[in-house]
Amino acid sequence: MNTELFLRDLQNLDVKNKDVITLYNEISALAMKYAGDPEPADGGRSACYLSMEFLVGRGFFNNLMELGVLDGVRTVLAQKGIDINVFEEIEDAALGNGGLGRLAACFLDSAAGIGVPLYGYGIRYKYGLFKQAINNGFQVELPDDWQRFGDPWSVRRENESREIVFADLKVKAVPYDMPVFGKRINKLRLYQAEGSAEAEKISEYLYPADDTEEGKLLRLRQEYFFSSATIAELTENYRKLHGSDFSDFHKYYVIQLNDTHPVIGVAEFIRLLTTKYNTDFSTAVSIAKKTFAYTNHTVLPEALECWREELVKKILPEIAGIMVKLSEYAVKELTALGCTKEEISSTAIYKNGIFYMANLAVYIAKAVNGVAKLHTEILKSDLFAVANRIYPEKLQNKTNGITHRRWLELCNSELSSLIDKAIGREWRRDISGLSKLNGCVDAVVKDFIAVKRLKKQQLLKYIAEKEGVEISPEFLVFAQVKRLHEYKRQLMTAFAVLELYDGLKSGAIENFYPSVFIFGAKSAPGYRRAKAIIKFINDIAEKINSDSRTNDRLKVVFVSNYNVSYAEKIVAGTDVSLQVSTAGLEASGTGNMKFMMNGAVTCGTMDGANIEIVEMAGRENNYIFGAEVDEIERAKKAGYEPLKLLENPVAKKAVKTLVDGTFSDGGSGDFRELYESLTVGTDWHKPDNYFVLYDLQSFVDTILKINADYSDKQSFAVKQLKNAANSSYFSSDRTIKEYARDIWEV
Repeated sequence: MNTELFLRDLQNLDVKNKDVITLYNEISALAMKYAGDPEPADGGRSACYLSMEFLVGRGFFNNLMELGVLDGVRTVLAQKGIDINVFEEIEDAALGNGGLGRLAACFLDSAAGIGVPLYGYGIRYKYGLFKQAINNGFQVELPDDWQRFGDPWSVRRENESREIVFADLKVKAVPYDMPVFGKRINKLRLYQAEGSAEAEKISEYLYPADDTEEGKLLRLRQEYFFSSATIAELTENYRKLHGSDFSDFHKYYVIQLNDTHPVIGVAEFIRLLTTKYNTDFSTAVSIAKKTFAYTNHTVLPEALECWREELVKKILPEIAGIMVKLSEYAVKELTALGCTKEEISSTAIYKNGIFYMANLAVYIAKAVNGVAKLHTEILKSDLFAVANRIYPEKLQNKTNGITHRRWLELCNSELSSLIDKAIGREWRRDISGLSKLNGCVDAVVKDFIAVKRLKKQQLLKYIAEKEGVEISPEFLVFAQVKRLHEYKRQLMTAFAVLELYDGLKSGAIENFYPSVFIFGAKSAPGYRRAKAIIKFINDIAEKINSDSRTNDRLKVVFVSNYNVSYAEKIVAGTDVSLQVSTAGLEASGTGNMKFMMNGAVTCGTMDGANIEIVEMAGRENNYIFGAEVDEIERAKKAGYEPLKLLENPVAKKAVKTLVDGTFSDGGSGDFRELYESLTVGTDWHKPDNYFVLYDLQSFVDTILKINADYSDKQSFAVKQLKNAANSSYFSSDRTIKEYARDIWEV
């Protein structure tokens, strides 16, 4: 970037009588003018990252930082009487739901930061996931019209539009390119659907409700829409340069499938090669096997996409035919490799009128990766055990990471400056250097305590303004912020907080250091139990915060519309990161890494990346509780009976508040249904399917241990600093280097 010219023009920018949105667009456009264009891969292989979500967050501050002009802009604006923080009014582009989309954004950031040619492809949704409001404790979903602020960081490429054809609909796919700045400039290409009103629905909302056939068809259209547009672009680019012999396609492109959403692109790739470029089917399959790679993000069966053949046939008959043919092709191959009928059935791409997209991905992909050590071992031993036996080199681990640029340098400039003073600035370029902080923990612990208090003040001031809850910066801050799902066990934390509250009221808990529990989460609009948990937590917060007997020692806040920008404040100001998923169910988690990097201790189960966090920072510097995977498996086999845990009328009193009238769900019956899901189960799962009651007492005991330890501020701060100092492994720079070396070969 020509920094001098940019700052000169910014100095000359007239700011009089202009609102924040106008200034945001003008300054962003000026930066784009001097930033430079996305760079090609210099004739070598490009990595193409296909994802349904890219949760990029607010671009203004991050892009200016990456371009090296953030401080310069701050200074120039201050001279003009403008505080740069006014641009926090510009809301996030919430084009993702949670960890899946944020991981994709971190990967793009890191790839640009270390010079890897990685290009993202997805959908330019008109509205984000949704804007969450809380009304009488209930989640209310409002349209997230992020484009009302303008989109100055994207460039519409009208001349590169293409037509996507469904059996009943033709759609124009118009690409918008968003540069990703770093050592090189990569790009995120998002396709917008245009044409008829029906066509435009495709890029209207992220994750439309799929509880009706119409909703399912729309979801399928979305997945095919961006996958097809991407595959068409890549194959056309190759043909222009290398002709219609696609045998070398994999030398120029590797396509990473982020979860199962873009797996339909495999069938589209084979369709194009066989119908448009006259490649025979077996050759097309062979080329696909060298081209595609697949990241699995979950072992939960409901998240492993399946499509009914009749639905696919309805709008994509050719694709349905190709997937049937692929299934037959795979059966022949597996039979020849000596697989049993049972093994072939368990890995079927097509069976009983259903297409199994994860099985298609595992069959075709040259590499299949999990996202944490435990997750990958479960894939190898359970979910994809047959594939692991047949293709032992295919399954591998790539523990997730986060970009330290946004999640430390940008969101915690104070801690970053402290680290600079302690070990120099080289860690910003090479994050592995952060480990040098281990050698000077004692020397900086006092300054760290001051920084943590300042970040806590900033966070709690923001919460007071946004949520109307006043909290003293002297409080110990616990945070559980993530997507709302039963397996993440926000409900268990709610029960634990109620047990603390009851103990404080009765006097059973003494010498309790004042603490606040911060929750932040969105529930899928149709997820009844998750929405009931949000209501329950908000009712708990209202009761506890208004109780003068205890509210000087215990408070609860559920932050509304949790997003990337809110997260930037929470991770920097939190003391204790709650990562309490049922062991074996959280593939990785990346929120745990953000907290760790900002000097929070982890209170969690031995699940996902928590295991590696403990390995890196030391179990003595974190707080692990609850059943591990093998114990849960034994409990299941022995016939786990959660009702026995509720026989003692004193024990687990908190759980009973769901049904004893302490709280009201407004007559919906949702709290009763939550209680029954724990105690009697349903026709689709056994009681307490996620072992909330099983781990609850261990969790409460651990919270009390943390509370007691926090009284020694210096010793606790040493634990926090040890976490920050040993967090470099969880940088997405490391993860991208591993992908580039082991899978993409770029």
